[in-house]
Amino acid sequence: MTAQDQQVAPIECEALIIGAGPCGLFQIFELGLLGISAHIVDSLRHAGGQCTELYPDKPIYDIPALPVCGAQELVDRLMQQIKPFNAVFHLGQEVTEVKREAERLFFVRTSTGTTFHARAIVIAGGVGSFQPRRLGLEGAEAFEGHGIQYRIKNAATLHGKDLVIFGGGDSALDWTIDLCGKARSLVLIHRRAEFRAVPASVARMRQLVAEGRMRYIEGIAEKLVVKDGALKGVMVAGIDGAHHELPAYHLLVFFGLHPKLGPIAAWGLELDKRSIRVDTEKFESSIPGIFAIGDINHYPGKKKLILSGFHEAALAAFGIQHHLHPEKKQFLQYTTTSPIMHKRLGVTG
Repeated sequence: MTAQDQQVAPIECEALIIGAGPCGLFQIFELGLLGISAHIVDSLRHAGGQCTELYPDKPIYDIPALPVCGAQELVDRLMQQIKPFNAVFHLGQEVTEVKREAERLFFVRTSTGTTFHARAIVIAGGVGSFQPRRLGLEGAEAFEGHGIQYRIKNAATLHGKDLVIFGGGDSALDWTIDLCGKARSLVLIHRRAEFRAVPASVARMRQLVAEGRMRYIEGIAEKLVVKDGALKGVMVAGIDGAHHELPAYHLLVFFGLHPKLGPIAAWGLELDKRSIRVDTEKFESSIPGIFAIGDINHYPGKKKLILSGFHEAALAAFGIQHHLHPEKKQFLQYTTTSPIMHKRLGVTG
């Protein structure tokens, strides 16, 4: 469910998760198994984090028991898995303020004015909030979201259209290959000869160019072509000195997303460069009650893998349980046999 952005009084919650990527979503599950409810905040307007922003259709091969799983599919599966726990989502807002109000209570405020009283906080924000690297041409902002896209939500709307794609990474090459033959015309623009994409994708793109099915220009965007307030194309300056006026119904820009650590840097946490230092027992930060999982944390031997983040979420959940109820003895229960967990999951044994 989705909460209202504006709240008269702070929302009281046991655990507040910052970041709705795969690790943040799985944290809801692990907390739910222990009977701990959660609210979750993300700067994006949809759950999924880096997975859905950078490569929604890219296959992932290292999720246990799933030989291959699309990034968006993984997020969809996680959303299904956490349904029994009724976590409240606060999307499209960034956490701007965190301060301790009492020994075991934090005051949290977001960019939309939503406030919380949280007894524990889990930072699962990847490497920060992601912002697209923009085209940077005069007048481009007016066309963002329709004529100029940094993320493709519905590829079918691009079929039969004149497209110009910018970028040299996996996303740019993947969409180039996918849309070639479906678009009326397609031109790929990259500023240099070297690509960041996997070699097989680059080879496939060059084959499509050789077959005359698309164009590739080594150059940079110069200015938009606008007539009667509508985007008609783009001027591109080639590195060979030539200037190209390319018709375009859509400009698809894949310069990547740059992480913004943002206000987290000012919360007083012990950092290692741009990462939060944590212990490896419960993944707690230098501030008791604030935990960090996923790509945003750092500890000896850290590996930035989704499956590592899942492991961290499991141990963080037990750390949070102890933080919330230090007087209670902890017991490890198994979802296979525990009647309590079956009840929480809404299943029968």
